[in-house]
Amino acid sequence: MLPKNLLTIYGRNPVLEALQDNSLKIYALHLSKSNKKSDKLEQMLRLANSRDIEVKYHDKKRLSQISKNGKQDQGVALDIVLDNFTNLDAIKSMQEYKILALDGIENPQNLGMIIRSATAGDIDAIIIPKKGSASLVSPLTIKASVGTIFKMPILQTTSLYRTLKELAITDASIITLDLNAKSTLKELKAPKKSIYVLGNESRGVSKEINSIANQRVKIPMNRGVESLNVAITASLIALSF
Repeated sequence: MLPKNLLTIYGRNPVLEALQDNSLKIYALHLSKSNKKSDKLEQMLRLANSRDIEVKYHDKKRLSQISKNGKQDQGVALDIVLDNFTNLDAIKSMQEYKILALDGIENPQNLGMIIRSATAGDIDAIIIPKKGSASLVSPLTIKASVGTIFKMPILQTTSLYRTLKELAITDASIITLDLNAKSTLKELKAPKKSIYVLGNESRGVSKEINSIANQRVKIPMNRGVESLNVAITASLIALSF
C-alpha cells in the first residue's frame, strides 16, 4: 500500500538533489530499463543503496505513467513522502495563521520562488489548486524553490473557491491585491486568520475569488511602475511582519 502524501518528482538533477537530502523521506527510486550508464545514475544508485531505498526498473511507457511527464523525466523518477502536505481540517484547527492562496499561478519558476519566500518569511501554509496552476513536481519549480518545497506546509485543493469559502466561515479574512484599493499592505491590520490571494501572472485574481474577498489592499508604486512580479509580491507579504 502506497503511503499518503506522496510527491513524485522527475528529472536527473532534481532526483539526485533529493536523494542527497537526508532530511527527506524517500519511498522509491524509479529507473527506466533503457537508461544508458552515467555517473549521475550510478550516484543515484549508490545513494539509494546507502539509504536502503527501493529501486524499481520499468519500461519507458510505465515510467512515463509514474512521472506523468515522459518527455522530460530523463528516465528517472522519485517518490518522496511529504510530511509538509497538510489538509483543510488541520488549517481549520489553527487559532491564527497567515496563509498564501495561489489563484492560477502558471509559471513554475514563479511558483518555486513564492514557496521559497513563504518558507523564509512569516507564512504558515500555502493553498494551491491541483488544476490550472504550475506543477509542484516540475524541475523548474523545485529548482526555483531551492528545496523549500519540501518544508513549507502545502494544501492542494480541487477547488480554491470552495476551500476559501469554508475557511471564511471560520472567520478567516480573504485578502486580495488590488491596485484600486484604498488601503495599502503596510496599513493593513491583519486579522488573526489572514489569507492573501495571489492571482494569475497576467489576469490577476479571478472574479470568482474576488467575489468572496472581504479585504483588498494595494502595494503603492513609484516612478510609473504599474505592477510587480507575483513572486516579488509574495515576498513583500511574507516578510511584512
